[in-house]
Amino acid sequence: MAALVNATALAGRGASWSDRVPVRLLLIRHATAVPGGTPGVEDDERPLTGRGRKRFRVAARGLARIVDRPDVLLTSPLPRAAETAEIAAHAFGKLEPRHERALARGGVEGILTLLKRQPSKATVAIVGHEPVLSQVLARLLGSGRAERFAFKKGGAALLDLPGDGVSEGRLVWFLRPRILRDLADD
Repeated sequence: MAALVNATALAGRGASWSDRVPVRLLLIRHATAVPGGTPGVEDDERPLTGRGRKRFRVAARGLARIVDRPDVLLTSPLPRAAETAEIAAHAFGKLEPRHERALARGGVEGILTLLKRQPSKATVAIVGHEPVLSQVLARLLGSGRAERFAFKKGGAALLDLPGDGVSEGRLVWFLRPRILRDLADD
């Protein structure tokens, strides 16, 4: 497994965001969906494409090989994220996604508030959308440069979060979906 990367060195110093956080956070961007602007499909109703489903099933198997099953799986209720969460839950086994509106419309502050309500010693996985996922990641790493952390569709990042509420998180890994799929094939 990849060695821990000191996120402070990568991202710069930043202010603390909480005094109560999960120990580990897995961020997952939804898989490839029907394109925005598709006639007859509202943006909030866009499902995954058949190819997106198929490719993420493989990526989720790779994800399950390198991360222990999360204690909690939270997802945006929008179909493209909810479908991605269902696929991830199946790959991890014995996990039920919980829909949270904050992951669709809450912005960074809404998501951080949601995280504060999770068990403090848990591994929490969230499935959401760009650009908010990269903004959350940057914030937790103490960086103001979210563009450095843009997620590919079906990509994921794992962070270790300190229990002291003062230190920034530590980036364990940040992977493109292609690498997750390659991990499933080993």
